[in-house]
Amino acid sequence: MAYLTKQLHQSLSLCSRNSSGISAGVLLFQKAGYKHFPPPVNYDDIVIPERQKLPFLQRTPMYAAGIKAPKMMKNLDLIRGEEDVHRDLILQQYGIIALRGGHLRWGHLEMIRLGLIRKIDIKRMFGIWRVDAPWKAITKKGQGKRMGGGKGSIDHYVTPVKAHRVIVELGGKCSYDEVYKILKMIAHKLPFPAAVVSQESLTAARKEAEQIDRKNPNPYTFKYIVQNNMMGCHRWIKDIDKVYYGKYI
Repeated sequence: MAYLTKQLHQSLSLCSRNSSGISAGVLLFQKAGYKHFPPPVNYDDIVIPERQKLPFLQRTPMYAAGIKAPKMMKNLDLIRGEEDVHRDLILQQYGIIALRGGHLRWGHLEMIRLGLIRKIDIKRMFGIWRVDAPWKAITKKGQGKRMGGGKGSIDHYVTPVKAHRVIVELGGKCSYDEVYKILKMIAHKLPFPAAVVSQESLTAARKEAEQIDRKNPNPYTFKYIVQNNMMGCHRWIKDIDKVYYGKYI
């Protein structure tokens, strides 16, 4: 017992006196528990491109010499409904998707670009754009002008975005918990509701939505009521609800 410390010897002596079922010649030692840690994620299949940062987007579209910039109508169909093409993640990692339609101005795009440049580690992360540079002209008249006089001059340009459109993607040798705070900060500053998604969460959300529609016991859904013109609803509902059935604003 000479190799034991004084405190350990006292605790063992006290334990041997208190435990009647254990003989005096048995020594008790404390032993650390065994912990299991999962192996690290393998990122060997991910290739980092030469340009990791998001490229700069022009504030106004470029036209050929001698061509005047055209003025455009509102055309709200560009932001209504659900996106049909750019709704999947190309990198199959992480990104930001729009939950509702809206317009992105150049300042919003620049905020996304600078936010990612300052926060990500370019040695193992990179980002790609999934939206175009501002191309739709928004006109505006000066304050205090009378009505009439034709359409106003071009004030700025925007990028129309529909619901479920992927705005930006972030990939590389990183985990979801690592990039969530970065993308959440950017998504919170957009002019419409947006969400941070990964490939797993996006697939799970779509499966859950399909499962809810399939297991709905009520046959009289809003879509069924509109399609069958129940209670003459076509007289008072909006025309847009006859297409999207109240799902998108």
